[in-house]
Amino acid sequence: MSQGKKALLARRIANDPLVLYRKPDGGIVAMEDRCLHRQAALHLEQKEGDSLRCMSHGMKFGPDGRCAEVPGQTRIPEGACVRTYPLVEKDNWIWVWMGDPAKADPSLICRAIGPSDTNWHMKTSQLAVNTNYRLEIANLMDLSHATRIHRHILGGTDAWVWTKPQRTLLPRGINTKYWFSRVPAPAFAQHLFPAEAVFDVSADVDVTLPCNFIMHFQVYTLGKATEGPSDGQLLLDTHSSQAVTPRDEDWVDYYYSWGTSVATDSPGMSEMLLETVNAAFVEDKVVLEAQWRNVKERPHAKQVGMLLDAGPEKMLSILDTFLAEEAQERVQWPPPLTERDFSSEEHDADTVWRCCGDT
Repeated sequence: MSQGKKALLARRIANDPLVLYRKPDGGIVAMEDRCLHRQAALHLEQKEGDSLRCMSHGMKFGPDGRCAEVPGQTRIPEGACVRTYPLVEKDNWIWVWMGDPAKADPSLICRAIGPSDTNWHMKTSQLAVNTNYRLEIANLMDLSHATRIHRHILGGTDAWVWTKPQRTLLPRGINTKYWFSRVPAPAFAQHLFPAEAVFDVSADVDVTLPCNFIMHFQVYTLGKATEGPSDGQLLLDTHSSQAVTPRDEDWVDYYYSWGTSVATDSPGMSEMLLETVNAAFVEDKVVLEAQWRNVKERPHAKQVGMLLDAGPEKMLSILDTFLAEEAQERVQWPPPLTERDFSSEEHDADTVWRCCGDT
């Protein structure tokens, strides 16, 4: 995020409008994107030192949200304070805590690899998708869709469908491990190898609340092992970090990366991986947006289950458990002086960190 005077980043997370900006000391502020006077959007205004000045009528707010100046008067109204949010920069991502600041726990932020990690060549991008975040969770927990939806990009084997993964429950999610033996290169890389070339492949995936997808994907020469980890030679070591952040019920912002380790990289490889994932996620976008339109039109339509639903259903069950526990513990937040009305729908999953994008 830039230090520029007009570098104000607007985001909507779980129905709340936010403005983010970097202070002269390098720290980042996350503030409600709403002036206390007449609700002007603060991201359209300007920075003054470590503060924000609303250019509609001139109220100035410090990085703690407190009003520091009101043009035309010396008295600052009691309780004149814009809501601010706990924020953490980690692995080149900006994470914002949307709930009670007293409960903000940085240890809940998922591990990731960012472009500043000198051991990796990471490339990043983002995409807005007109769908519900629960559909994104289900999509990421069922990688068998690569065989069909991404057949011209990631396809090349039906092992994603027929190989039973190993799943392990995590404190706030699920780890899934895949091992494939004697599979061809994926469609996007088949031009780099002889037609008969086959490899061993592994994917180690953590999906954690609220909707974080961290994948370690490796390719090996064909080994002797027919199941479990490959004993072949490591050819390609890659990592992908992905975060799906709900704007509201209908939209998500999708932040993601893919790249190779320095040890296994070659010229243009990380660039090809980013081109590939960009194209694949546009395919997902088309499918998920159409699916969400159907779900909203007939929310109670009959559905037929498949064995491949086990992963998505378990992850959504974990999410629902946390939401139910949160609903029992929830207190009115923020304090009454802000005079805001918070519905239960507006604050689903308050006790999680939400990604706001790359730094």
